[in-house]
Amino acid sequence: MNAPAPVLRLAGIRKSFGATQALRGVSLEVAAGEVHALIGENGAGKSTLAAMLCGLYQPDSGTISRNEQPIWLSSPRQGLAHGIAMVHQHFRLVERFTVAENVILGSRDLSFRLNRSELEDRVCAVAESYGLPIEPGATVGDLSVGQRQRVEIVKALYQGAEILLLDEPTAVLVPAEVEKLFENVHAMTA
Repeated sequence: MNAPAPVLRLAGIRKSFGATQALRGVSLEVAAGEVHALIGENGAGKSTLAAMLCGLYQPDSGTISRNEQPIWLSSPRQGLAHGIAMVHQHFRLVERFTVAENVILGSRDLSFRLNRSELEDRVCAVAESYGLPIEPGATVGDLSVGQRQRVEIVKALYQGAEILLLDEPTAVLVPAEVEKLFENVHAMTA
């Protein structure tokens, strides 16, 4: 039985910043439903690789393919257009906005008139479809770190991410939140 074609493939990725070589010949294949963890010391290039996959950086050489088609990611918006998004270690949320407002921030499908209850319903529908319950009307500044991370994940999924990159996802969480994150990741892969 043949293995399914990878949804994401990297081949020979190299990236330097001046004289510092951050990545040298990195290759990786990811199939649908898989979870991968990049482990290494600080400065090993894990965050650089993740930033490259979401379009923040571009490789000096090598190829990135999505569903067997070569792609070039020149921005996070292009990464998202290919279904790839990153949840950064340092969250990019507006603390005085609600959960729903943060989730839709930057979406292309916004109109000038927002119906708050319709917006909250849409956000909840996405969150619940992935087993990530959230309170759409809560103010982000009042949430725990784990809840904020969930908002970032829901935001990426709301915007169409199919490949989710989590940059050091457990670094800011307490043990109970780490366990919940792993449960959420397991549920999303199912």
